[in-house]
Amino acid sequence: MKCSIDGCPGEYEAKNIMHTVRRHGQVIVIDHVPADVCSFCGDALLNLDTVQRIESLLEEERQPATTVPLYEFV
Repeated sequence: MKCSIDGCPGEYEAKNIMHTVRRHGQVIVIDHVPADVCSFCGDALLNLDTVQRIESLLEEERQPATTVPLYEFV
């Protein structure tokens, strides 16, 4: 499918991405999220089932598989 960004010549292709969310002041990173990603500009589209699964994961508030350092750009 052609990229939905105006003027971008790229095409979407299925990939797994790292999705970042800020929730209750915490940064949460979800790895291996299926998405359609533009081969040219990198725009990522998530389908409805994926978004609902992410929302469900966030509501579970379970412990993360791992933690990572967070650096702030000042």
